[in-house]
This record gives sequence, structure tokens and C-alpha cells, in this order.
Amino acid sequence: MSATVIPTLRYRDAQAAIEYLQNVLGFEATMVIDGEGGVIEHAQLTHGTGMVMLGSIGDGEYDRAAGDGRDPIGAGAIYVVVDDVYGHAAKARSYGADIVMEPEEQDYGGAAYTLRDHEGNIWSFGSYNPWIG
Repeated sequence: MSATVIPTLRYRDAQAAIEYLQNVLGFEATMVIDGEGGVIEHAQLTHGTGMVMLGSIGDGEYDRAAGDGRDPIGAGAIYVVVDDVYGHAAKARSYGADIVMEPEEQDYGGAAYTLRDHEGNIWSFGSYNPWIG
């Protein structure tokens, strides 16, 4: 049985999130479906062979279930494999990214750093790829 995991996030300002992911984190928007009033109904962004999907937070069934009475925004944590951790961090820093853990070599292999995006989601970028060790 085959499975593909694609993280999905909700943002108060999904258009700003798309711009942030593209400009700061190096993602490419491959699909953006606009809704009424500046709402992003659905977006797909790729980074190499990985993908995240996102949309504007709303009051629909999905958002109510994801929040479960709590604020679902800023609850995500995603790890992205990149070739040049230090270069990626330098680019993110040049855009004013909130780097919460500086790039450093990891005991388990490779290097990694972590930032918090403009709505509180945690993004870690590292050269360690668990698929190949």
C-alpha cells in the first residue's frame, strides 16, 4: 500500500502566507484558487519533491474540527530537507524571518535551523534526510 503525506495549514492571511513561503522559504505556488473577499480557498506549494497545501481560515466544518475549540493557527510544525541549510537560513534572515533556532550541526547527522512564520507555524530546514540517512 502506498501513501503520500502532504501537510495542510490554515492562515488568517493566506495570500501573505503564499508570498512568505515563496519569497522567504523558497516554495513555488503551483495552484491557487481564490475565493470571494480575498479568501484563498485552496493553494498548493511545492519545494523540490515536497508539497504543502494551505487555505484561508474560515468557519467551515474543517476549520471547526481542526480548531476543536482552540485557535488552529500557528499549531503546525514542518520539516523540509534542503541542500544548503546555512544559505537557506541566510536568505530567510535577509527577509527578516523570525529564526528561533540558529543553523547548527545535529548529533543525528546534517545541519538544521528553525523559524517561526508570520502566523506562528514552526518550520525546520535541515540537510538530514531520514529516507536516506
